[in-house]
This record gives sequence, structure tokens and C-alpha cells, in this order.
Amino acid sequence: MSTSQLVVQHLPYLRRYARALTGSQVAGDAYVAATLETLVNEPDTLGRSTNIKADLFRVFTRIWNSLSVNGRSEQVQHDLPAEVRLGQITPLPRQAFLLSCLEGFSEEDAATILGVDVAEVRDLVDEAGRELAADMATGILIIEDEPLIAMDLEALVEGLGHNVIGVARTRTEAVKIASSDTRPGLILADIQLADGSSGLDAVNDLLKTFEVPVIFITAYPERFLTGERPEPAFLIAKPFQPANVSAVISQALFFQQTARRREAKSA
Repeated sequence: MSTSQLVVQHLPYLRRYARALTGSQVAGDAYVAATLETLVNEPDTLGRSTNIKADLFRVFTRIWNSLSVNGRSEQVQHDLPAEVRLGQITPLPRQAFLLSCLEGFSEEDAATILGVDVAEVRDLVDEAGRELAADMATGILIIEDEPLIAMDLEALVEGLGHNVIGVARTRTEAVKIASSDTRPGLILADIQLADGSSGLDAVNDLLKTFEVPVIFITAYPERFLTGERPEPAFLIAKPFQPANVSAVISQALFFQQTARRREAKSA
């Protein structure tokens, strides 16, 4: 496949990224158009590596960072309220967050695209997660049977501005906590629990009565990434990095709010 064909193959993802980055279809597509013009005028810009997608996003980043509009909040479409939140995050953390959490780039690729090192990418993602979490604070139920891990998660969640409504060690405890007057806005769940019960079963019990985003934490993520059955949308591997938990929490809440807004609009 030629370089131009590979670029075309990756363009939908670049447009998705650009729109999320700017909070506007018009502005996002304008940046993509500017990127393509650069590639036409500087054909040698791509092809420095075998990763054409990362190269394409790197060129886009050069264009994005060269325009003064990025020093302020861009003009956004009024019908994209969830996306507007991303538009208000300071530019570099916003880029790192979206490259890692929306586009799925590795830390190494994100660092190459942004022209920073891996440690800075982690710091930027964490910063973006904090900014997003502060704007979407909610009550979180933690289902975790290991006390030290539960304490770490509780401190992390509260540090992001969320409220922990309870910590459950078993399926029964989780159902009891969630049946109280304060329902969670998000669930963080281990899969193997103290009494031999399953975090998956606990979550399925809870989702019969209300719907919230769920993030599963497990030491064996490969068991839930086979594609052979319905699997968790958000999965964190143990041992986890606090920045990754922060980013995935914010990602889950962000896309939940986006989906709810779209459902309300179409109703």
C-alpha cells in the first residue's frame, strides 16, 4: 500500500482527534486540511518510520502548535457541550489525553508525536484527567477486596475531586451500598473478590437497576480481551499507574456524558 493510501486510511481517526481537540467540526477539519496541504508541499515529511499513523499525527501536531489560536479556547459548536469540556483543557495535556485515551497510541508514540519524553506524557495525561474530573465530579463505588489497593484507589479518586460513596469487598456488599439512597455515577471494580465472588457478577446485578460506566481492574486483562464474548469497555491492568486510572475515569465519564447528550437530542 502506498504512503498516500495509508494516509487516507488514517484520515478518519485524525479528523476524530482534531474535532475532539478543538471542540468543533469546522475548526478540526480546518486543521486537518492544513496538515494535508503541508504533506503536499513537503512530501518527505512522512516516511521517516514504519508508523505512518504516528507520523501523520506528528505533522498535525506541528500545525496545531504553530497557530496562536491554541493559546485560547477555540470557538466551539453549541450543540457539543460534552466536547466543550475537552476544549477548555490547556492544550498540551489535552493532546496527550486524547492521543492516549481516545486514539489509543502507546506512551512512546504519544511522546514522539508531541516531541516530549514518556515521563512528561504521563504527567500531561494525569493533568488532563484532573482537569476533566474536576468538571465532572461524581460519586464512585469501589469494589476491591485488597485493603491497600482499595485505599490507594480511594485516595486517587478523592484527589480527582470525586466522592467515594463506599468500598465493597464482596458482591453482596456492593449491591447493599449501591441500593442506598446515593447511587454511584461510576464503578471501579476488581474482578476476583474476597469471598470468591466475581466483580463482574456484582456489576451485572447493579446494572439491572441503573446504568453507569464501569471500569474493571484485574491482574489478568488478557482473559477479557479475546473478543469471544461481551467484554469490559474499560479495563485497567494490575499493577496500575495512578495516571492511567485518572485518565480512564475521565474518559469513561466524558463519553458517558457525550452519549447521554446525543440520546437526549435524538429523543
